[in-house]
Order: sequence, then structure tokens, then C-alpha cells
Amino acid sequence: MSEPASPTVDWPALRAAARAAAAHSYSPYSGFAVGAAAFTEDGRLIVGANIENASYGLTMCAENGLVAAHQMGGGGRLVAITAVGNGAPVTPCGRCRQLLWEFGGPDCLVDVDGAPTRLAVLLPSAFPDASTFRSPAHGGT
Repeated sequence: MSEPASPTVDWPALRAAARAAAAHSYSPYSGFAVGAAAFTEDGRLIVGANIENASYGLTMCAENGLVAAHQMGGGGRLVAITAVGNGAPVTPCGRCRQLLWEFGGPDCLVDVDGAPTRLAVLLPSAFPDASTFRSPAHGGT
């Protein structure tokens, strides 16, 4: 199920960037500071932190902030992502898995308990299906 780490992904650096991003969390309600970090296919490092709101349904997960920064910084395809909550690794929630699917596709590697795992494993039968990511609009061929 898990994939070996790509030799081009510096997972320790990615995890350190996620921990640093968590310092920018706004989490006065839960006290659960989350940071996320990702590499893009062109090697850029993108980070995000969770931003809570008194009406919990409007809270933005760290991965949401990461994807917003990613789009504002030029977009492209996400290839590897990690998240930490209160200093410990966390796996993206279902909503975030869908968001990451749209910007990384099925082959995006997600750090799950220290093991890079393809997003297709974490989000089977995702919408839209994997064939969407073979189109030029999503960086495929």
C-alpha cells in the first residue's frame, strides 16, 4: 500500500517546514496547532497553517492554507505533503484529501505515520477519477 519515498523528496526537511508552519496557526478554540508543507513538481516548498473560527464549520485546515498559497504562488502539481499537529504527524482529513487530490492527483505522496503513501490509497474512488489528471489542464500528458 505505501510507496517508498522518492529520492527527490527530502522528507525530514518537509516535516521541519510543517512544524515551523504550525507556529503560525490560529487555534484558540481547539488549541490544536497544525502546519502543513508540500513540495511542488518544480521543487517549490509551500506551507500552510490551520486558521480556526468560532463557528467550527468555517475553520480552515492547514492543507487549505497550503493550497491557497500554492495557487497564489504559481500553482503546478503537488508531489509530496506532510502535516503535523501539536508537533506530531497527522494524516489529512477527508475534506483535505479531496483538496489535495485536485492539486496533486493520485500519485501525490502523503506522509502517513512516516511512510509516503500515494493519495490514491488514501482516497480510493476519488472524484474526479484519476483519468482527469492525464489531461494537459492538470499537468498530465
